[in-house]
Amino acid sequence: MSLMSKLLSLAVITTLSSQASTDASDVKDYVKNHMIQNKQVKVTEVDIISTKMLDEPKGWEVFFLNIHANVKKSPTVFDKVTVPETLFVKDGYTVPTLINLETGEDYKSVLKPELKSDIYNDKHLIAGNKDAKHKLVVFTDPQCPFCRKKVPEIYEAVKANPKTFALYYYHFPLLRIHPVSDIITRAMVVEQNRGNKAKVMDFYSLEVNPREVNATKVLGMINKKYNLKITEKEINTEEVNKELLFDKDMATKSMVSGTPTVYLDGKWDATRNKYKELISK
Repeated sequence: MSLMSKLLSLAVITTLSSQASTDASDVKDYVKNHMIQNKQVKVTEVDIISTKMLDEPKGWEVFFLNIHANVKKSPTVFDKVTVPETLFVKDGYTVPTLINLETGEDYKSVLKPELKSDIYNDKHLIAGNKDAKHKLVVFTDPQCPFCRKKVPEIYEAVKANPKTFALYYYHFPLLRIHPVSDIITRAMVVEQNRGNKAKVMDFYSLEVNPREVNATKVLGMINKKYNLKITEKEINTEEVNKELLFDKDMATKSMVSGTPTVYLDGKWDATRNKYKELISK
């Protein structure tokens, strides 16, 4: 998340004290006009991704939001940011989170909206059969240490059980942490568009400085290690830009903020391991 996004998030956390009704339009109005008091931040749009009534504690409705805003950097320069936010609403009041005093469970950290059906498009199907019993979705960065172990593991499980699983793959490079992932994911998209979807998993074994931004150097390593011929021109086409932007937009709409984020049949799997329970069924 960028510094500007952090600024907006901080504003959200520290100003959630006004009233709001459970009506969607009123929630939007509250967010746009009352929730953020920071004068550097101007909310321009509020998207309600979905809502959910909690079974326990009763009476609380969860609103999953994307807040779009302009953040002032200087008198003439603004950054456009989008920040995911979750509001808990009941009887005209809203709170930033709900915590179970007995268990310590923070509902905000365990709730995400269910995925929309448009996430399951053929272009992002990387393994398994699209008519399989269960659908897995991953948002991932090939330089994320846990992704490097978990994502190939999921991929191999899907390959071995194509009638049980369909795996949909979304690029979500964490560029503040590993800038090199921009070059790597672009190269991965090139190979995917060549029809070499299986090759994508090979890139998870690339050993490279995560701060490296020299495309010539990184592509040289990729081409030598995996016997490929990917050029800088190929990774910087409008087509590649659009595909990565599409993946980023889908992550935003799904309120994805880290990697690897794994969904099973549209529901967020915080353990990333629930698919294992279905392999023999």
